[in-house]
Amino acid sequence: MELRHLRYFLAVADCGHVTRAAQRLHISQPPLSRAIRELEIELGVDLFMRQRQRIALTPAGVAMVEDAKAVVAKADGLIRHARALSSGESGRIRVGYVDGAMQGGVLSAHLRNLRSHCPTLVVDLVAASTETQLKALADNQLDIAILYTPREWPDGIACSKLLSDGMKLVLSTDDALVSRRAIAPSDLEASSWVALPREGDAYWRDRFLQQCATAGFCPDIRYEVAQLSALLGLVEAGAGRAFAQASISRAGNQGLVLRSLPWWKYTVDYWLAWRRHSPVPSVGQFLKANRVTDSVKSRYE
Repeated sequence: MELRHLRYFLAVADCGHVTRAAQRLHISQPPLSRAIRELEIELGVDLFMRQRQRIALTPAGVAMVEDAKAVVAKADGLIRHARALSSGESGRIRVGYVDGAMQGGVLSAHLRNLRSHCPTLVVDLVAASTETQLKALADNQLDIAILYTPREWPDGIACSKLLSDGMKLVLSTDDALVSRRAIAPSDLEASSWVALPREGDAYWRDRFLQQCATAGFCPDIRYEVAQLSALLGLVEAGAGRAFAQASISRAGNQGLVLRSLPWWKYTVDYWLAWRRHSPVPSVGQFLKANRVTDSVKSRYE
């Protein structure tokens, strides 16, 4: 039995006329009549009673209609699912992200766009450092990575800059600097600091220390935490001061004060990265949903 036999059967049953059914199916009448007869022979029952120019379903034909509809619908669903998998509109996608992307809303914005574009696509989220994500991309353990600027970009990795997020000084509400109208680099000397660990992102840590030295002070890093949320918690508890991306202000933490410093011009840059060669189809859908293009040239600027 072929699927087309069932489609033909349902068309004739609905039209009650072979010629009109053939017109709907865009085929000639003889092959349609022949297919119906082949189906009847295979099933061993008459599906139609022939009455001059019209035909009517037999009791067996009436009983077959719902079963035939179910089979055709199942087959059509299978075809749609296969096409969705092939195009990346369905299936799974593995997305890595740095903690700041979660705290600052970068991750949620991109997932929201993806959900609107491909509502049936399943997303597996993996929190990891920049270097870990790049290695996972190369090893085919991730499909998409949202990360900070790496020390260098590996070969075969495409990327697009998502955001240059300004940085703010983060203080607890009872910090003595909160009442200062202006904060100078010298005010930050010899005070305890909270920072991301070197092991998590050595390049970011090295850049941060260099930026502090250029600004004119040396941070005394007393606490190292891997997550931005933990960094903010320690600052709120009075364990030290920190710099964090301005986008965290969206969280509205009542125990923290964020201050912009005119002399601190550095930013935290977020990038989207993926394998340039042989990415899974869902990567294309992710990029399309978020209107992302490869900016391989601009990453070196």
